[in-house]
Amino acid sequence: MSTGVVLLNFGEPATPAREQVVPYLERIFYANADLESADSEEQARERAGQLAKRRAPGLIEEYEEMGGSPLNEQSRTQADLLERELTERGQDVAVYLGMQYTEPFIEDAVQAAQEDGVDRLVGLPGYPLCGASTNVLALDELEAALDERDWDPEFRGITGWHRHPSYTRMRAENIDRFAEEKGIGLQAEETAVVFSAHGTPTHYLDEGSRYDIYVEEFCEVLASMLELDEYHVAFQNHENRNIDWTEPETEDLVEGLDTERVVVEPISFLHEQSETLSELDIELREDAIDEGQTMYRVPIPHDDERIGDIFADLVEPLVTGFDPGYYQFRQCQCRDEPGTVCLNAPR
Repeated sequence: MSTGVVLLNFGEPATPAREQVVPYLERIFYANADLESADSEEQARERAGQLAKRRAPGLIEEYEEMGGSPLNEQSRTQADLLERELTERGQDVAVYLGMQYTEPFIEDAVQAAQEDGVDRLVGLPGYPLCGASTNVLALDELEAALDERDWDPEFRGITGWHRHPSYTRMRAENIDRFAEEKGIGLQAEETAVVFSAHGTPTHYLDEGSRYDIYVEEFCEVLASMLELDEYHVAFQNHENRNIDWTEPETEDLVEGLDTERVVVEPISFLHEQSETLSELDIELREDAIDEGQTMYRVPIPHDDERIGDIFADLVEPLVTGFDPGYYQFRQCQCRDEPGTVCLNAPR
């Protein structure tokens, strides 16, 4: 049986060109149209266009400041790491990259897999912490792309996977190594450690998403591994609509800290992107300076060789055909669809 893995991700424009940024934003806002009421698809698309045009100037400025987004390039490197590791494990598996909002789109990955004659397809979101608009939606879009092509390979998907022990260890070691390089005592009284997570509309939490719970538990484990007696958890929100988001916001929390030094770990991200290179490195750093604080931002370990091993561990039972329960996978509850498993479901 020929097997393909689609590594799913958000995608970002590689350049600040308006003709790239506006359509990118329109796709995002339309995909999340259920956050507001709309009487028709046409109305939802019109609203997405309005929001995109309003947000575009600020985002273009961010991309210009950070020199464009490296997210897609880093995702490609991770896909290559996964394919190489699967090959070394004796698996003849093709890995495709599918982005939700920029090229190569998810439908492009599906087309390539079909043309290659794949008859088993596995979807793996590159988001460690399972969210409704990321992991779940990405797999929904992958399955929808299969339906649109009237193609019916064996389909399996993985949603939440932040509990993978090697992944947790990799992130903890990355923080510890960064602190050592900078000569920072993470446990020092004058140091505040802030775990900054990507925010989510509370609408999704009200509908049953456990994203906030995953954030809290992941931070608790990292803090334990780093021997932190005290730490802070906050969220990076995108308030483009008049809706409620997760709290506290990272910038508000940092501004309220009475400390000399702030170490920020962006726990939701596996790539450098606008949320890290602009929101944290530029905007949040300016806020910290205004408060008389020195801010250190932990870099994302996007090129750590262990990522290939971790991804391969995750897809291994699905590409080889043994019971994923052996690796502690269970039926996902966030995406309660046949063939969707995760490491987060209650035992």
